[in-house]
Amino acid sequence: MERQASFTFAQTPDMNTKKPSDSYTMMTELVLPNDTNVYGNLMGGRLMYWMDIAAAIAAQRHCNAPVVTASVDNISFENPIKLGNTVHIEASVSRAFTTSMEVHLKVWGEDFTQHYKYKSNEAYYTFVALDPNRKPRQVPQLLPETEEEKTLFEGALRRRQVRLILGGKMNPDDAAELKALFFPPASKS
Repeated sequence: MERQASFTFAQTPDMNTKKPSDSYTMMTELVLPNDTNVYGNLMGGRLMYWMDIAAAIAAQRHCNAPVVTASVDNISFENPIKLGNTVHIEASVSRAFTTSMEVHLKVWGEDFTQHYKYKSNEAYYTFVALDPNRKPRQVPQLLPETEEEKTLFEGALRRRQVRLILGGKMNPDDAAELKALFFPPASKS
């Protein structure tokens, strides 16, 4: 008697739409002596390197294609992670645009000897999907489900406009979503 393998795949509304949970990535690292500065804290550059890897995996899960890092912004270091602690990096796509994706990351430290977990860092990375000729390619749209996912999704357009303005790729006068925060439309009486 022949056995047939059965596989279960996550279902999304269609192949052109995915959920943030489809891209969810958890990466765990142990902080070793070579990862630390003279104070025994994880070096920021090493953490950013690990974050870039976790974010790239999340972006690739979303678009099923190779990706390149386009920008890194809003990295906020809240608490140092000490030698011997464990680092947990959570990453998932927070919004998809035409060829790019914003990935939201949360970083947690865990001290096993003291039995506690603490937030260390949060950031946004942007990736561009590439086709086989290394040219930007279209990515699936994102369908947020939870309240947190919806909040991140809504804020992503404003964060994108800030990145484009600072990068000289957008005229501030064209940033309608961003301007609406500071200059609400006049009410008609």
